[in-house]
Amino acid sequence: MESRDIRGWPRVALAGAASLAAYLLLVRPRLLHWGATPDEVRRPFPGDAIVPRPHIRATRAITIDAPPEAVWPWLAQMGGAPRAGWYGYDLADEGGPSADQIIPDLQKLTVGDLLPTGRPGTGYLVEQVEPGRAIVLAIHAFHVTETWAIVLAGEGSRTRLLFRHRVLCRPGVLGLVYLLLSHAGDFLTVRKQLTTIKALAERTPWPLVHGSEPVSLSADPRPAP
Repeated sequence: MESRDIRGWPRVALAGAASLAAYLLLVRPRLLHWGATPDEVRRPFPGDAIVPRPHIRATRAITIDAPPEAVWPWLAQMGGAPRAGWYGYDLADEGGPSADQIIPDLQKLTVGDLLPTGRPGTGYLVEQVEPGRAIVLAIHAFHVTETWAIVLAGEGSRTRLLFRHRVLCRPGVLGLVYLLLSHAGDFLTVRKQLTTIKALAERTPWPLVHGSEPVSLSADPRPAP
């Protein structure tokens, strides 16, 4: 019995290697480039120079049937409490459910602002802002440097919303753990963010009536998880 078990290990190892190769060659590229065209994957984005040689480089995108001006307010107010949330999964956002309304008091975004993610004093630093077009966020930590470039492209009544994620981990256990965890949950979170922002923007009356009161929607447009 023992000898048969030993002889079976090469098959297990071969099956494992084949599964890993299939994931790396077929599945992983689709997850890293979900919704993006080859041209969008290749093109330079604002903030790329912050992490010039990343361990992870992902570009995801979605088409929104609304003008860029209707999408931008949802991006400008992103961030953990007291901001409007991250439009991901509510259970994963420590600030609670994301806002389903545009909040005028949260529309000003400035380089150097900190968008909270959890514990006080932690979050994404606003590195670049091009109002109506692009936001670049970054984390500069001991074990990782990470950037998010959020870009709006298009004119007229349709918009391409693009998220580029670049991660460089410091050699060591902390960096390796962060790299593995980023791979595990990143795709699902970003896809949820993109689809939620799409739903919100497409159901927002445009042009908006400007004022100090939040612009509410008639119903919660966030897609089900």
